[in-house]
Amino acid sequence: MKSRTTEIQVAKQFFTFAEPPHEMALESGEKLGPVTLAYETLGTLNDSRSNAILICHALSGDSHVAGYYSETDRKPGWWDFMIGPGRSIDTDKYFIICSNIIAGCQGSTGPSSLLPSGDRHYNLSFPVVTVADMVRAQAALLDHLGIEKLLCVMGGSMGGMQALEWMVEYPHRVASAIPHATTSRLNAQGIAFHEVGRQAIYADPLWRKGDYLEFGQAPGQGLAVARMLAHITYLSEESMRQKFGRRLRQKERYGYDFSLDFEVESYLRYQGEAFVQRFDANSYLYITKAIDYFDLKRDYGSLEEAFSRVTAQVLVFSFNSDWLFPTYQNQEIVRALKVHRKAVSFVEFNSPYGHDSFLIENPQQEKLVADFIAHVYDQQSRS
Repeated sequence: MKSRTTEIQVAKQFFTFAEPPHEMALESGEKLGPVTLAYETLGTLNDSRSNAILICHALSGDSHVAGYYSETDRKPGWWDFMIGPGRSIDTDKYFIICSNIIAGCQGSTGPSSLLPSGDRHYNLSFPVVTVADMVRAQAALLDHLGIEKLLCVMGGSMGGMQALEWMVEYPHRVASAIPHATTSRLNAQGIAFHEVGRQAIYADPLWRKGDYLEFGQAPGQGLAVARMLAHITYLSEESMRQKFGRRLRQKERYGYDFSLDFEVESYLRYQGEAFVQRFDANSYLYITKAIDYFDLKRDYGSLEEAFSRVTAQVLVFSFNSDWLFPTYQNQEIVRALKVHRKAVSFVEFNSPYGHDSFLIENPQQEKLVADFIAHVYDQQSRS
């Protein structure tokens, strides 16, 4: 592990576009504007603007992908072990961008944002957005930064969906892509888990049909339950057995009441309570709905047809213990790309950590990503 002296400090930046009457057109037919994206960058954009890498975050992520905001920060960004000087995604060589998605709650325009009038929050008047809308906003950010083509776009889970959308919708702007631990369309099981989480939020009396911000009280209990449920899907049976088993929490015998008995109960309660401190309940509703709607096969008639326009070199990887977006779903992406003889590679990693494996340090993953990006960069530099 690198010492704090080698870490880099970052700052959150903001870009606003789609000012009326030039609002952003959404996939639903609605319009949204003005739109603000919170984003962070690491490294330096080279003179040819050919070293830019876009990192797309997952449901509960944000723009703070790596580094620290200050010397007193306790935790770095969510993928810090992958990004930095001399790391897999080397900030001495590449320019990294990560933005909070629209409908998010970490600085980008979303349901918790104030209306343009400034008199109240959007709440549920915020239009439903899709993964395609999120990517369209990111493209506007790249235009603002003067980046015509990305060296690479990558992301895991919902971030992988965004990477796939980039490959399909902006083939001329993507030299390579690394979608991982992801899927080309969410299955019925995934939609079901999302719906249970949404119902937990609706059932919280403080939700007030989405208007809770006007009353100064958030539906914390409902959001905490939604997070607890979702977090289970990010783990694996093996990782839960290793970490918790049936160990009791600070006791030697059952309490024979409804207080905490098991370590796993305490862990899930902590995860729920911590999530409430940093996330907005309405954003959770909108983002899970966007993931539910993502379906490249439906949008293009077939996955093969969707990928017919892809020009990027692609690396896909999955994890054998991921039951939320299992390996076969990642392999479907690979097979559809191979129908058109696209340049695609695939790796399945052995990991006991479930869906969250891509967020946990893994030397094999780090080397694979580093070597793939370096290869594409060298090719682009020679062309």
